[in-house]
Amino acid sequence: MLEVVTMKEIDAIFAVTDALNIHREMLVIPLGPATPGKVRKLPSGKLEITVDAGRPIDEWVKELPALIAAVQR
Repeated sequence: MLEVVTMKEIDAIFAVTDALNIHREMLVIPLGPATPGKVRKLPSGKLEITVDAGRPIDEWVKELPALIAAVQR
């Protein structure tokens, strides 16, 4: 179980968001993970991406594009 988000998780998120052409300054990544992981749009327009604490990051980021798409509609 992941207890704190490290650069490993942040880099994995950036790999996905960079490929989607989402500027890094439009992201908020809390250092505390949660179960389940989630993406939500903040009132500022930024995307808050909360890492899933219960799953390996390599597995969870495969779902990240769909989670992002769901909040950008």
